[in-house]
Amino acid sequence: MASPEEFSDVNPAASPPVDNRKAFAKAEYPDASKSPGQTLDRDIALAKLEHEKKLSFIKAWEDREKAKVENKAEKKHFKVTSWENSKKASLEAQLRKIEEQLERKKAEYAEKMKNKEALIHKQAEEKRAIVEAKKGEWLFKTEQMADKYRSTGHVPKSGLRFFRD
Repeated sequence: MASPEEFSDVNPAASPPVDNRKAFAKAEYPDASKSPGQTLDRDIALAKLEHEKKLSFIKAWEDREKAKVENKAEKKHFKVTSWENSKKASLEAQLRKIEEQLERKKAEYAEKMKNKEALIHKQAEEKRAIVEAKKGEWLFKTEQMADKYRSTGHVPKSGLRFFRD
C-alpha cells in the first residue's frame, strides 16, 4: 500500500488529462415539462401508499393475532366443557352405584322383614296350637268334673277354678 508521502511529490498538473465522460452514466434529470407541484403530489401519493401498505400489514397481523387468541380461548372452553362433562359423568356413576347399594340394602331389609313376619306367623300358629291344646284339656277336665258331679250327685260350689291361668 502506498503511504501519503509517496503521493505528496506528485504534481497533479503534470499528469495527463483523463476523459471521464464514459466512466459516469448520464444523470437523469426531471423533465422540464413536469412542474415541481406534480413531483410533490407524486411523493405525497407514494408516502400515502406506503403508509396504507403499513396499515394494511398491521391490520392483517392484528386479525391473525385475534384469530389465534379466539382459537386458544375456544380450545380452553372446550377443555373446560370436557372437564365438566367428565366430572358430571363421574358423579352420575357414583350416584348410580349408591342407588344400587341402597336397592340391595332395601331388598335385604325387605327379606329380613319377611323372615321376621314369617317367624311371627309361626310363633302365632304355635300359640294358637297351644291355646287349642289347652282348650281341649279344659273341655276334657270339664267333662270329667261334670261326670263326677253327675255320678256323686253333688253340685259344684264355685265357678270353674282351672280357667284362672
